[in-house]
Formats: sequence, structure tokens, C-alpha cells
Amino acid sequence: MIKEKLDYIPNDLVSLEDYERYAKERMDFNSLAYICSGAADEITYKRNNEAFKNIFLETKTLEDLSGANTKIELFGQSYESPIFLAPVAYQKLVDVNGEIATAQASNAMNTCMCVSSFSSCTLEDISNTTSSPLWFQLYIQPDMNVNIELIKKAEKLGFKALVITIDAPISGIRNAEQRAGFYFPNGISAINIENINSIQTSNNFENILDIVKTLPTWKDIEFIKKNTNLPVILKGITSVDYAKKALSLGIDAIIVSNHGGRTIDTLPASIEILPKIANEIKGKIPILFDGGIKRGTDVIKAISLGASAVMIGRPIMYGLATAGALGVAHTLKILKEELEVSMIFTGCKTLKDINKNILF
Repeated sequence: MIKEKLDYIPNDLVSLEDYERYAKERMDFNSLAYICSGAADEITYKRNNEAFKNIFLETKTLEDLSGANTKIELFGQSYESPIFLAPVAYQKLVDVNGEIATAQASNAMNTCMCVSSFSSCTLEDISNTTSSPLWFQLYIQPDMNVNIELIKKAEKLGFKALVITIDAPISGIRNAEQRAGFYFPNGISAINIENINSIQTSNNFENILDIVKTLPTWKDIEFIKKNTNLPVILKGITSVDYAKKALSLGIDAIIVSNHGGRTIDTLPASIEILPKIANEIKGKIPILFDGGIKRGTDVIKAISLGASAVMIGRPIMYGLATAGALGVAHTLKILKEELEVSMIFTGCKTLKDINKNILF
């Protein structure tokens, strides 16, 4: 029996783990298979969460924290906290209002929402919903005209940055989806891409390796960088070599991410990758992070290891499935307050004070 969506916050809904539990009681079998799964044996998916448990904090509780805050500025925009909304496709799978509800929550919490090119609401409707800054995420399609049209639309609508996902040139093999026979219900599609048949998938090819002829390369990244006036962020950096390459091409920021363990299995946890890449970047450009964030202590750990900000993906969907825009806003509030408590215990007045010295 699928339970009804909430229009209030019950007393026992106090953590992101609680939201996951509540959401799973309100999602159908189809959406559960899509959202709550990882690639293959889900080793990376699970490791993203487990790895944080092996990092420990050190307390410093007699510091003068007068004027403490969690504010951050990126690309000329100010935000109340470093907790951003990652691009998640097809949000109408769990809520009739989909990305519009998420944008309302982002607006209420004065944070940044990154909108997927595979969103199930139009870019126009999403941008009309919020006054908080939006970023646009692009999966590069074989027809460069499609990519440029989407980017120009985002520019015209006032999006503040372009996030190019590079770690999912094709979909990962997600056995949970296969076993469930996952499908997109009527009315849910990548509505911003006019020709749905142009979307790159391995299903369009008899032999999977034939798809490599149409996959994006660094040349495509360079071309897009030259043809947009937005800051360009590369999402899905998991190697030092690619971090170096991004720097050499003048990329404006990177996101350390293994795509939530949804592409290829047995990658390290994102938090295990972060320190090596931060050591290479050395503060030259911002580093964002996603993968396994469930607590404010996870946020402070990621920042201490080199991230400027973090992004949450599945927690958005759990909040949305549980209580729509209210659930997403409350999810963000929980994380922000947990981060503030973590900063008090570790003696950090601002985000700039968070570094490796807070780790045990």
C-alpha cells in the first residue's frame, strides 16, 4: 500500500535517513527501481555512504565564534549555505509538480538548484518559479545543434552556470531497474529536448561499442566553452588527470562525483577521491562535491577535504516524494542546521575556517 504524501512534518521526521524511510513508503515500484539503485552490484553506491563513517572529527569548543555563518559566494552569487541541489532527471516520477516543487524549495532556502537537461518540467516553468540562482546541467548529445540550443535557452532564461556531466556518456547497467522492468510513465519525459529520439542511449545500437563513434570528447568540451558566456563546470571528475585537463582548458569549476554509483560499479567513494583532486587543484578553481551526503557532519568533512560546496541528489527525491516542496525545503534545513552544529563543535566560524585540522 503506497502512503499519501504529507502536508506537514511529523515529529519523527528529523534526519535524511528518516526521509528515505518515509519516501520509500510513498513511491511506487517503478520509481523505487530508478531512484534507489546503483550500477551492477551497487558497491560504489553503498560505499559513498559508508566511507564517511571512516572519517572522524576533532572538537574545539572554546573558540570565539561571534558572527558565525555558513555563507558562500560562487561566480558572483551569494548563498546562505554550501548545500546545493544536484541535477536529478525526471523528478515527476515522485511528485506531480516535479522540478517546479524543487525550485520552490530552493527559493525558500536561498540556495542553488542545478536543473537537469532531462528535467520533466520546462526550463521556462522552472525559472519562473524561483528568484534564487539556477544552473543548467547538460548531457552532451550527438547533435551539437541540440546542445547549443539548450545552452542558449538557459542563457536567455538567466541561468548562472553551465554544468556539463562527463561521467555518464551512456547509462550504467543498473540491474535493479532491469529486474523491475523500469519504464517512464505517460507524461514523463525529457520535455526540454524536442526530438526525444535524439537522446543518446546504447539502446539505439545493435552492438554497444558502435556508440563510441558518437560519444563526446574533450574537443566538444572546448567547443562548448567557446560558445557560451556562462561559467563552465565539469561534473563527474574522478581522476587527477581529468582535473589537470580541466584546469588546462580554463574550466571554471569541477564537481567530484561518481554519479551516485549509477554508472560503473567499483569506483571509489567520491569522498575517497576528493583529497587527491583537491591536492592537484590547490584552490585555483572551486571544487564541488556529491556522493553520499546524509548528515551535516558529511558536509563539513567534504569541505575539510577540499570542497567549496556540496550537492545532494537522492535526498532531493526523498524529500520530494515525502512532502513535495515542503519536504525538499525541510531536507535542506536539516542539513544546514546539522552543518551549523558541526561548525560549533569543531570551532569553525565560517566555511573558510574548515580545513583538515578539524579531522582526527
